Amino acid sequence: MAEKAKKGIKQFIGIVVSDKMDKTVVVAVERLKMHPLYKKYIKRRKKFMAHDEENTCRVGDKVLIEETRPLSRHKRWRVKSIIERAKVLDKTSEEKAQEEV
Repeated sequence: MAEKAKKGIKQFIGIVVSDKMDKTVVVAVERLKMHPLYKKYIKRRKKFMAHDEENTCRVGDKVLIEETRPLSRHKRWRVKSIIERAKVLDKTSEEKAQEEV
């Protein structure tokens, strides 16, 4: 992150899991939390709805989201940048096998 974050503004890195809405994406953010008794780390996942003004995010993209004012009933986050694009697979092996037959 080359840009300096403002003090008090939360930022998370997550994976886009849905882009079916207009100007909105759902981002899953994973974190590790230690179990209080067994002292083992457990993965916890939370989904946030984030505002994507240009509809540039696709499923599988790694994005940086930051907290903002309420934009709608569920949206309190804004996509700040796309860190990594999803790898696009052109055809699966099953589809190729069906075309050969």
